[in-house]
Amino acid sequence: MDLEKHPAAPAPAPAAAATAELRASDADRDRIAQILGDALAEGRLTAEEHSDRLDTLYAVKTVGELEVLVRDLPAPGGAHAPSAYAAPANAPGGPAETIVAVCSSSARKGRWRPGAHTRAISVMGDITIDLTEAVFEQQVTEINVTCVLGNVEVLVPENVTLRGYGSGVLGNFEVRGEGRGESDPQAPVVIVRGFALLGNIEARPKLGARLVDLARKLRKRLDG
Repeated sequence: MDLEKHPAAPAPAPAAAATAELRASDADRDRIAQILGDALAEGRLTAEEHSDRLDTLYAVKTVGELEVLVRDLPAPGGAHAPSAYAAPANAPGGPAETIVAVCSSSARKGRWRPGAHTRAISVMGDITIDLTEAVFEQQVTEINVTCVLGNVEVLVPENVTLRGYGSGVLGNFEVRGEGRGESDPQAPVVIVRGFALLGNIEARPKLGARLVDLARKLRKRLDG
């Protein structure tokens, strides 16, 4: 019998353990997504690593699981370059923009600035969210869609990374162009989440429409 005494592993602090078990909020996910975006821009992560971690980011449930994704990366505010897509310091936070179509139609297109979160609600209506000429001020843009007996279409530049998480009941949820190899790793990521009941939700790249390399322009401005 081994009588040698081994020091017991220190138990995690109760407060830290409790925090790790908390359900992750949208703000928690935005914070981790920003760190991942910084790491991609600085070359700490490859495009494939960034894509894998981003997929995991929106699949896990707790704060502790989110922290695992960035434990090998610098914390925000550390001695590393700022993200090219970080919002300006004086940018208003504000609630998520909501687009509603009830027995009608609604569209957001042209030169506009989508926030980090946009909600689209269609009830027997049509909604078009066209991001092909949009000015992105953050690395990750999330669109949450609820569609009942309606139609919602999301268009993105062909070199933006597009991700989709959703389902349909007697309806259709379709995201085309996911994981396309030609997506620009420096371009923003658009995530479409949705639920369609007797309706249609479709997100796809618009061929021929490409996002200008904003990251390169912003870096030149900062260096200059």
